[in-house]
Amino acid sequence: MDWDKLRVFHAVALAGSFTKATETLNISQSAISRQVSILEESLGTPLFKRVARGLILTDAGQALSETVLNVFAKLSMVEGAIAELKDYPRGHLRVATSLAFGSMWLAPRIQAFLDEYPDITLTLLFKDEEIDLNMREADIGITAVPMESPDVIQNDPVSYRFRIYASRSYLKEYGTPQKPEDLSQHRLIVFGKEMPHLYSNLDWLLTIGTQKPRIPYLVTNNGQAIYEATRSGIGISALHKYMVGNDPEMVEILPDIPRPTVYRYIVYPKQLVNLKRVQVFVHYLLKKMLEEEF
Repeated sequence: MDWDKLRVFHAVALAGSFTKATETLNISQSAISRQVSILEESLGTPLFKRVARGLILTDAGQALSETVLNVFAKLSMVEGAIAELKDYPRGHLRVATSLAFGSMWLAPRIQAFLDEYPDITLTLLFKDEEIDLNMREADIGITAVPMESPDVIQNDPVSYRFRIYASRSYLKEYGTPQKPEDLSQHRLIVFGKEMPHLYSNLDWLLTIGTQKPRIPYLVTNNGQAIYEATRSGIGISALHKYMVGNDPEMVEILPDIPRPTVYRYIVYPKQLVNLKRVQVFVHYLLKKMLEEEF
């Protein structure tokens, strides 16, 4: 059966006449009469009996009306449920970012979001390779590299700088550098160009204050490993403030020298832009990032 014809039949049954049904349907009386006639022909039985005051349902019409009324009521409930899904955040999100940022910044800040939105569940995917949102590796990515794709939405980046840190135990044994040139006399922990990583070009500790690049004491491709190595007293490194937090063992050194600015982008597929759970999570991330001193 044609849904449009059933919709017309339903309106006529409720109105009790073709004339009154025109007010509901906003189509002509002749068009309504024609749609009902076609429906009656397809069913092989009359649905209305014409009387002086308008139309009344036949037995077949009554049976069809009750069924259609039930169907339309269920459709109305489904529409309401869909609207609620759209307006109230719920469902699952997969969020991808780098190992260090994910484990040291994102994971410790998730609880407040989950408390506020208990109907949203999260999967956190941490890796140091670029995120392929076009292949739906994740719903939302937090990356240091801008994504050049017309199918991806990218928020304005949050900028932050690296800081130079050493542990108190290291400084007690080797002394505190007073100027960039002094770094040549110290043990430096870096990502290094030979290690495949998004940050592999951020080896500025090896070049600042010297004509000849320094040789690193330790090279690794993981930010958390650099933090742990620095904290244990192995050497000096460049870290983000969120990695160090308020750790009393870590000391910031050379705070006034120029440091590279890097960026953090929140990205997600354009087709997810209207999902409430995506909207509220992106808003939460940006709020948290801007609240903190990066």
